[in-house]
Amino acid sequence: MKKFQRCIEDFTCKNCGQFVSGNGYTNHCPRCLYSLHVDESPGDRASHCGGLMEPVGVEVQKGEYILSHKCLTCGVTKRNRTAAADDFNVILEIMRKG
Repeated sequence: MKKFQRCIEDFTCKNCGQFVSGNGYTNHCPRCLYSLHVDESPGDRASHCGGLMEPVGVEVQKGEYILSHKCLTCGVTKRNRTAAADDFNVILEIMRKG
């Protein structure tokens, strides 16, 4: 895996339509927690898939909540940290389903 590449981008969530102001570490929508399959390594924007990534699981590691996303196009799974702006009720809902 290559070194993380910080990429500051604003985007509109392809799942719920929320406008998201990126900070260079933002990789998912804080409202619905969906992401896009745009990276091979974090921040590189090298993936050609571009599929919608559904949040399918949450783990707690060292006091941090870690999201698991599964691409609805190609099936790849990736893990990402949650952010302070993320809707904690959605995090809890994902944990209950898992």
